[in-house]
Amino acid sequence: MKMQNAIEAKLNEAFNASILQVENESHKHSVPPNSETHFKVTMVSPAFAGQMKVKRHQAIYQVLSEELEMAGGVHALALHLYSPEEWEATGQVAPTSPNCMGGSKSDA
Repeated sequence: MKMQNAIEAKLNEAFNASILQVENESHKHSVPPNSETHFKVTMVSPAFAGQMKVKRHQAIYQVLSEELEMAGGVHALALHLYSPEEWEATGQVAPTSPNCMGGSKSDA
Protein backbone atom coordinates (compact mmCIF):
# COMPACT_ATOMS: atom_id res chain seq x y z
CA MET A 1 0.00 0.00 0.00
CA LYS A 2 1.27 3.45 -0.83
CA MET A 3 2.26 5.61 2.14
CA GLN A 4 -0.36 8.27 1.34
CA ASN A 5 -3.11 5.64 1.23
CA ALA A 6 -1.94 4.14 4.54
CA ILE A 7 -1.99 7.56 6.20
CA GLU A 8 -5.47 8.31 4.88
CA ALA A 9 -6.80 4.91 5.99
CA LYS A 10 -5.39 5.17 9.52
CA LEU A 11 -6.60 8.74 10.06
CA ASN A 12 -10.06 7.92 8.68
CA GLU A 13 -10.30 4.98 11.06
CA ALA A 14 -9.05 6.88 14.13
CA PHE A 15 -10.92 10.17 13.75
CA ASN A 16 -14.46 11.08 12.80
CA ALA A 17 -13.19 13.64 10.29
CA SER A 18 -15.59 15.67 8.22
CA ILE A 19 -12.63 16.78 6.08
CA LEU A 20 -9.41 14.86 5.51
CA GLN A 21 -6.86 15.92 2.93
CA VAL A 22 -3.51 14.17 2.77
CA GLU A 23 -1.14 15.73 0.25
CA ASN A 24 2.17 14.22 -0.78
CA GLU A 25 4.54 17.20 -0.93
CA SER A 26 7.69 15.14 -1.45
CA HIS A 27 8.16 16.52 -4.96
CA LYS A 28 8.86 19.94 -3.40
CA HIS A 29 11.92 18.59 -1.58
CA SER A 30 15.33 17.13 -2.39
CA VAL A 31 14.23 13.51 -2.51
CA PRO A 32 14.24 10.89 -5.27
CA PRO A 33 11.34 10.94 -7.76
CA ASN A 34 8.12 9.23 -6.58
CA SER A 35 9.11 9.53 -2.92
CA GLU A 36 6.48 9.50 -0.20
CA THR A 37 8.31 11.15 2.67
CA HIS A 38 6.81 14.65 3.07
CA PHE A 39 3.08 15.09 3.71
CA LYS A 40 0.61 17.82 4.54
CA VAL A 41 -2.49 16.76 6.47
CA THR A 42 -5.53 18.99 6.78
CA MET A 43 -8.20 17.49 8.99
CA VAL A 44 -11.42 18.76 10.56
CA SER A 45 -12.80 16.64 13.38
CA PRO A 46 -15.08 17.14 16.37
CA ALA A 47 -12.45 15.17 18.32
CA PHE A 48 -10.26 18.32 18.28
CA ALA A 49 -12.82 20.55 20.01
CA GLY A 50 -11.33 21.92 23.23
CA GLN A 51 -7.93 20.32 22.60
CA MET A 52 -4.68 22.24 22.51
CA LYS A 53 -2.59 21.91 19.33
CA VAL A 54 0.03 19.82 21.11
CA LYS A 55 -2.56 17.20 22.13
CA ARG A 56 -3.91 17.08 18.57
CA HIS A 57 -0.44 16.54 17.15
CA GLN A 58 0.34 13.88 19.73
CA ALA A 59 -2.83 12.01 18.75
CA ILE A 60 -1.78 12.04 15.09
CA TYR A 61 1.77 10.93 15.93
CA GLN A 62 0.39 8.03 17.93
CA VAL A 63 -1.87 6.86 15.08
CA LEU A 64 0.95 7.21 12.53
CA SER A 65 3.79 5.96 14.75
CA GLU A 66 4.65 3.08 12.41
CA GLU A 67 4.92 5.36 9.37
CA LEU A 68 7.01 7.90 11.29
CA GLU A 69 9.42 5.35 12.78
CA MET A 70 10.07 3.07 9.81
CA ALA A 71 13.24 3.44 7.76
CA GLY A 72 12.35 5.30 4.58
CA GLY A 73 9.02 6.31 6.08
CA VAL A 74 7.54 9.72 6.69
CA HIS A 75 10.26 12.33 7.19
CA ALA A 76 8.07 15.44 7.48
CA LEU A 77 4.44 15.89 8.43
CA ALA A 78 2.75 19.28 8.29
CA LEU A 79 -0.41 19.13 10.39
CA HIS A 80 -3.34 21.53 10.09
CA LEU A 81 -5.93 20.21 12.54
CA TYR A 82 -9.20 21.97 13.26
CA SER A 83 -12.43 21.54 15.15
CA PRO A 84 -15.47 22.25 12.92
CA GLU A 85 -15.87 25.68 14.53
CA GLU A 86 -12.22 26.58 13.98
CA TRP A 87 -12.43 25.46 10.37
CA GLU A 88 -15.40 27.75 9.78
CA ALA A 89 -13.48 30.64 11.35
CA THR A 90 -10.53 30.11 8.96
CA GLY A 91 -12.76 30.52 5.94
CA GLN A 92 -12.26 26.81 5.27
CA VAL A 93 -8.73 27.23 3.98
CA ALA A 94 -5.57 25.63 5.31
CA PRO A 95 -2.27 27.51 5.03
CA THR A 96 -0.15 26.83 1.98
CA SER A 97 3.15 25.07 2.50
CA PRO A 98 6.32 27.10 2.07
CA ASN A 99 8.88 26.09 -0.52
CA CYS A 100 11.66 23.84 0.70
CA MET A 101 14.68 25.89 1.77
CA GLY A 102 16.92 22.90 2.40
CA GLY A 103 19.49 21.47 0.08
CA SER A 104 20.52 17.98 -0.77
CA LYS A 105 23.71 16.24 0.29
CA SER A 106 24.93 16.55 -3.27
CA ASP A 107 24.92 20.37 -2.89
CA ALA A 108 27.77 20.26 -0.36
